[in-house]
Amino acid sequence: MRAMKDQPSRYPPGRVRDAIFHVMSLSSRPLSVKEIEDRVYRVIGPTPSSSVRSYLRLNTPEFFVREARGFYAVQGRSGRGVQADFLKGREWRDPVHFTKATLFHSDCFDWIEQQRNNSFHAVVTDPPYGLHEYTPEQQTKLRSGRGGVWRIPPSFDGHVRSPLPRFTTLTPEQLDYVRRFFFVWARLLLPKLVPGAHAVVASNPLLSYLVSGALADAGLERRGEIIRLTMTMRGGDRPKAAHEEFADVSVMPRSMWEPWLVYRKPLEGRVQDNLRKWGTGGFRRPSSDKPFGDVIASSPTRATERNLAPHPSLKPQAFLRQIVRAVLPLEKGVILDPFAGAGSTLAAAEAVGYESVGVEKDEFFFDMACKAIPRLVNFAPNGES
Repeated sequence: MRAMKDQPSRYPPGRVRDAIFHVMSLSSRPLSVKEIEDRVYRVIGPTPSSSVRSYLRLNTPEFFVREARGFYAVQGRSGRGVQADFLKGREWRDPVHFTKATLFHSDCFDWIEQQRNNSFHAVVTDPPYGLHEYTPEQQTKLRSGRGGVWRIPPSFDGHVRSPLPRFTTLTPEQLDYVRRFFFVWARLLLPKLVPGAHAVVASNPLLSYLVSGALADAGLERRGEIIRLTMTMRGGDRPKAAHEEFADVSVMPRSMWEPWLVYRKPLEGRVQDNLRKWGTGGFRRPSSDKPFGDVIASSPTRATERNLAPHPSLKPQAFLRQIVRAVLPLEKGVILDPFAGAGSTLAAAEAVGYESVGVEKDEFFFDMACKAIPRLVNFAPNGES
C-alpha cells in the first residue's frame, strides 16, 4: 500500500484536504502521520505521503495541534482530558454467566482500524445518527433534564415519555457531518467484514437518505430496509404557537415506522459459494416455510425494560432478537455493534446464542451497559413482537 501512496495523486488538492479533515475530526485521539495516511487511503484511495505530510506541516498550528512527535489532532479536539480515557482500553465480559459477549470502551473509529480484516460476520447497530445530540454538551443537558436539542415530551396517561432528538434543528453543516461520519465509518469497517456480511443500521425517516447514500458510496451494497412498525412521538404536531389557528394541520406526518437500512459487503462468487466459505450472504429464516421479512411489528420499549437499561434510544429485545437471529444465516460468526449504547444488541445476541462484540465511546453508557447486558439477557419479552 505504501508504494501506491507514494505515486502521484489523481485527486485534486481539495479532496485530499477534505479527506484529512474528515478522518482526523472523527478520531477521539491524536493520530500519527502514518495513521492519517492510511485512513486517507481508505477514504479516497492512493494518495502521496508527501501531500498528507505537507498539508499537516503547513497548517499547524492554524488548523492542527502537534500533540507529540509525529502525532496530530484537529484544533479544538485535542487528545488530552476526557478523550485520553479512551486509550485505556477498558473491556467488559462476564465469563461466569455470559460467555459470548464482549464490550469495549473506546472510540469505534480507532478500535475498528485495529481489528484484523475479515473479523466480523454481521453488524447490527443503532448509531447516534443525529450525532449532534450525542456531543458532551447535549448529553449533559439531557441528563440534567434540560433537554437541549433533545425533546423531552410531557407525561401522558401516567406514562413518562422517552426523550427524542430534534433532528429538524440540524444545520446544513451538521447534516453534511452526518454524511461524512457514516462514509468514513463504512470505509473503515468494510475490510473488517467478511464477504457477504450484512450491516443492519437503524435510522429515521428524516436522515435515512444521508446515511444510506454514505454507506453505498463507501462500497457496501444496498439490500433494502427493514421496517420497524412502531408509533413514536415524532411528527403530527400542529404549528408551534398557532395550535388553535391551525387546529386541522399537522406540520409533518406522525411517524409510525422506523427504517433499519440493510447493506451487504459484496459476495465472493455466488450466494451458495459465500455461504460455504464464510457462512454469510443471506438471512436466517424464522422457519423452513417462512422467509425472513422486511416488516416487523414492534411496540415502543416498555418501562419495565427501560428500567433495566435507561438509554434514551433503547430498542426492545423482542425486536432486536429477531434482527440479530436473522443476520447469521448459518448460526455461526461474530456480530459487531460499534455504537453499543446500553448493550442491547449484545444482550440480544447472547439471548439467541450468538457471539458478539460491542464498542461504546461514552463512559456513562459503557458503565450502564456493563450492568444492563445481564439484565436484558434475562428479560422475557412475554412473546410480544
